[in-house]
Amino acid sequence: MLVVNTKAYLEGTGQKAIRLAQTCRKLSGEFSTEIILAVQPSDIPGVSGQVTTFAQHIDAVKPGSHTGHILPEAVRAAGARGTVINHSERRLSLKDIRDSIIFSGKAGLRTVCCVPRAGMVRDVAVMKPECIAIEPPELIGTGIPVSSAKPSVISSSVRLAKKVNPRVRVLCGAGISSREDVEKAIELGASGVLVASGVVKARSQEKTLKDLLRGF
Repeated sequence: MLVVNTKAYLEGTGQKAIRLAQTCRKLSGEFSTEIILAVQPSDIPGVSGQVTTFAQHIDAVKPGSHTGHILPEAVRAAGARGTVINHSERRLSLKDIRDSIIFSGKAGLRTVCCVPRAGMVRDVAVMKPECIAIEPPELIGTGIPVSSAKPSVISSSVRLAKKVNPRVRVLCGAGISSREDVEKAIELGASGVLVASGVVKARSQEKTLKDLLRGF
């Protein structure tokens, strides 16, 4: 699984988000790896017809008086098939993580839950998200891959997750930008990677995506 998070970059917003989604759809026909694009709520309708689309966040609220919140049912209706939960730029408490996973499931959304350290993996794995993405925050956006800088974080995260939830998949995030980074992550037991600026802000998004996909 290759998850591309567009964050709030202009290079992944509006028409540029649609073009990136079209590139992902093209490459999904060439490679056997599932490609998921996590976008801002406003971009979900435009990209969901091109590639499997995730929201970058949802709020654990029921339909009703929740002005300014992101309703799980709303992103599902807009075309999203899943959501990212607890990204380092949108941190939640353990209770809110649990509630977000529950509410996402009720709305029919898949879940990728981010954790900043291996010590949280067990607590989150028992909540039964589809995937856990291990992302040390100090490496995000640095270009220094966690698969090289902190390989034990990946291997220990996989081990801890599988002990309590054999079905959960562990993804590797933070600093992933090349085929070699992906190969190392897979070697350490990860089922995929979560990337952002390395793809979205790349001079050639297609070339960078191809390089990453060859690492699987």
